[in-house]
Amino acid sequence: MEKKVFYVSVHGRSVLDDQGASSYEWEVNATPEEANNLLHMLRRIGEKEESSFLAFTYPWPDTPEGEVNAGYQSHLDALYSEIYRLGTEETREGIRRYLEFL
Repeated sequence: MEKKVFYVSVHGRSVLDDQGASSYEWEVNATPEEANNLLHMLRRIGEKEESSFLAFTYPWPDTPEGEVNAGYQSHLDALYSEIYRLGTEETREGIRRYLEFL
């Protein structure tokens, strides 16, 4: 299947093929299936974010903060790895600079 450019917004939880449709952070070259996988990963992050929020809103005394954040961070790491893998050279460079900043 042929790849084309998609525009990914982690913050906006979107993967679009129209550059002007919304703001975005990253450009990737992906097949429609790969783009759909990115969208699925973004949705999972949203779910993890919501469950983490609930854990902090109604904390259980025996649930450490690190444990609550681990699932979210794991999904976020996987997403950025996939964005890097599919990313344009500019996207890859942006992710490398971000990681150096951390």
